[in-house]
Amino acid sequence: MIKKTKAKYKQHKETIDNFFWRSLQIGAKQGIIFLIFIFCAKLLSPYDFGIYNYALAIVFFLIIFGDFGISTATSKYVAEYNVTNKNKLKAVLFNSGIIILGLTIIISILTLIIGPWYLKDKYIYVLYLLPLIFLAPMTSLYDGIYRGLKRFKQLAIISTIVGLISIVFVYILIAKYGLIGALISQNIFYLVLLGGLALGYRDFNFKFDKGVMKEVSNYSFIFGLAFLGYYLFARIDILVLGYYGYIKEIAYYELLNKIFIVLLFPFTILGQVIAPNFTTFFAKGKYSTVYKKYIKYNFLFLLIGCALAVLSWAIIPIAIELILPKYFNNLMWEILPISIILFAISVWTSTIDGGIIVPVGYAKIMSLVYIPAGISALFISLSLIKNFGFMSVILTHLVIYAVSILILKIIYYKKLKKLTLNI
Repeated sequence: MIKKTKAKYKQHKETIDNFFWRSLQIGAKQGIIFLIFIFCAKLLSPYDFGIYNYALAIVFFLIIFGDFGISTATSKYVAEYNVTNKNKLKAVLFNSGIIILGLTIIISILTLIIGPWYLKDKYIYVLYLLPLIFLAPMTSLYDGIYRGLKRFKQLAIISTIVGLISIVFVYILIAKYGLIGALISQNIFYLVLLGGLALGYRDFNFKFDKGVMKEVSNYSFIFGLAFLGYYLFARIDILVLGYYGYIKEIAYYELLNKIFIVLLFPFTILGQVIAPNFTTFFAKGKYSTVYKKYIKYNFLFLLIGCALAVLSWAIIPIAIELILPKYFNNLMWEILPISIILFAISVWTSTIDGGIIVPVGYAKIMSLVYIPAGISALFISLSLIKNFGFMSVILTHLVIYAVSILILKIIYYKKLKKLTLNI
């Protein structure tokens, strides 16, 4: 038994080790973000907490356009260039960074022009978060480079040190300045993280490379459209609720969402860790390997998602009652079942989307599914909210999310099956 275990470990050693270091890195980065979130939930009123989440939802929507898939495309091409062309590898950071800089300048200017009209009295809170439009995509760009090079250990060490340093100033800012302190702490955290990542990776040059810029921007555009569509149907509910004044409801909904996002981290991390392997499988024409693993992972993560949903129903309410008792009421019980179902579906799909579909170059499928889904979610939500209230928006999100994921999986399954038959 021990020998078999050791043999299994040796067989999957790289994946296991990378998963450990990626877990540590995500735990440090997202842990501090979640810690800011919990500090806000504890120290702010539910209304201010709702504003905090609404402002973040707006800014992270804008960040999509600042990044637009560049960090994910960078991870893909870094993995390829590391094997095929070291000169192109050194050109990735500078050329991708130029694209991000150009996009963020445009988005920032548009925000300053359109923001006062759309956001009204909430506009000032988005202004406090405006630096994130550049800082967040740049940290994601570095993250993509580290992942593509499989430098998970170094990434984890940097993120852990930054996270530990950040805890002190985050608490002080929120305790002393409330909502404004919470917003500013986001900017400082990302700035410190960007500095740490920049110090850790300096093997690049400042030369323009049209080839690299074209390859990265082309694939990032496809993935950016996919992620934009995904964000629309995954997060449009927050934007709609905020626009119609359901600020307190956002606080409860986002509290549950953030808890389940933390529980989802292991599956997201696993997808990022196995992604370079599936890029390699496709590059070598091992389509049958990808096909078999795709079937296996779907079955496995569907079962895990259902099991975790049952455990969540038993444990989450107890945790909220103990830690954040002011949120333990009828509104929480009204939203909780939908949040649990969304979590179960996300467990089923997170590893597969990030670990198989995107890294093998099929992000286009995601855009074809997610964009119509996002647009549908927006118009359906707007048509229902006036007559049926905030729950109609959340239920719309659940239905469209489930249907879209199912359609995506069927389309990708058919494409993989066709590739295996043509071998």
